[in-house]
Amino acid sequence: MPSQRFAPPSEVPGLAARRIAADIVDGVLHKHRTLDEQLDGSGAHPGLKTLADRDRALMRRLVATILRRLGTLGHVLSRLLDKGIPSDAPRAQSALLIGAAQILWMDVPDHAAVDLSVRLVQSDRRAARYAGLVNAVLRRCAREGKALVEEVTAQSLDLPPWLLARWSAHYGETVARDMALALGHEPSLDLTVKSDAEQWASRLHGEVLSTGSVRTVLHGAVTMLPGFTEGQWWVQDAAAALPARLFGDIKGKSIADLCAAPGGKTAQLAQAGAQVTAIDRSPARVARLRENLSRLSLQAETVVADAVEWAGPADGFDGILIDAPCTSTGTIRRHPDVSWLRQESDIAAMTVLQQRLLRKSIPLLKPGGTLVYCTCSLEPEEGEQAIATLLAAEPALRRVPIEAGEVSGLGELITADGDLRTLPSHLPHDDPKLGGLDGFFAARLVKS
Repeated sequence: MPSQRFAPPSEVPGLAARRIAADIVDGVLHKHRTLDEQLDGSGAHPGLKTLADRDRALMRRLVATILRRLGTLGHVLSRLLDKGIPSDAPRAQSALLIGAAQILWMDVPDHAAVDLSVRLVQSDRRAARYAGLVNAVLRRCAREGKALVEEVTAQSLDLPPWLLARWSAHYGETVARDMALALGHEPSLDLTVKSDAEQWASRLHGEVLSTGSVRTVLHGAVTMLPGFTEGQWWVQDAAAALPARLFGDIKGKSIADLCAAPGGKTAQLAQAGAQVTAIDRSPARVARLRENLSRLSLQAETVVADAVEWAGPADGFDGILIDAPCTSTGTIRRHPDVSWLRQESDIAAMTVLQQRLLRKSIPLLKPGGTLVYCTCSLEPEEGEQAIATLLAAEPALRRVPIEAGEVSGLGELITADGDLRTLPSHLPHDDPKLGGLDGFFAARLVKS
């Protein structure tokens, strides 16, 4: 038998997860790549295939915690470093962020967080000389870090200044701070269930929200949870589940979902008995939508097309849902990379596309038909102002105000104009992980 004496030693447990986390954080902050493209699909990090489920979950939580707390981490590390974070060795930066995030917010022993961050630096040629620095800074972080976090808790450092300024101007400083505070917590998993929400809440160790969604803090692969394979539920934030309900009784009616993938709202419409046509421009996203519908045993016609250019049927639709592309600032609690990838200048381009989609929907809508427009953005230009612009230019449309009873009696979700506006700070809970909503806007219009 060949000798095993020169076999390479096995890697220290947990180091691979941290190395991949460092790569992905670097991808967001320095290469402007989204989390989604680095975690799934053809652009996913190649190392993910080698991670066990437990290490994959750790890696995801590490990345999310760093991006969710990036401003506070920067403050803490700047106080612990005499000369600032090394700029000539990205791996040293990543190692400091990873170590500090574990020490301050994760259930990882301090000594393990320090040791693995040092190993991470030592394994990189450019960063190896900073191993001593990383060790010293993280040991200080374990002693002094929590007090440094307390210094800036009220300053909302974990949002880009331009975004915090916008929210303060539109919603008021108090609400903006509450929103920023809510975004600092890891969110729960929300599910839309086909039936018997109480039973599924019990099986999944969660609770039924007033809106009807099931909320659970279970971790691990979603595909392994009870009911997934059987198609009894799908993942959908509780706020995202509200717009499709604004059509009322749609059994037997024709509804077009113009920006349909990945298909949560399409599934809602089909489950409610509508004849759904789901349109999306991305073949890959439509393929995923079809897979989701198949798992759920739901039917919808799917079309790969740019909704702005799509001709549609001659006789039109009874209803149209536009979940428009947007800056997605309402999804930061689940997608913390959005904070650091979006710029204020992105809003103008999005509003142009949103108006094109809104104008496109009018000839596709039958007289008396209902248009529901929604975005997962907290920016007024993409919500309230988009509808005001449309109504000013299109006399054939009129707003039908949403009533509190249509959103489970939650009157705080309804604006003075009768539109839906959810905020990250809505649905507070004693356990912050069980509170909050994605930021959504929705308006309901009818064609005369």
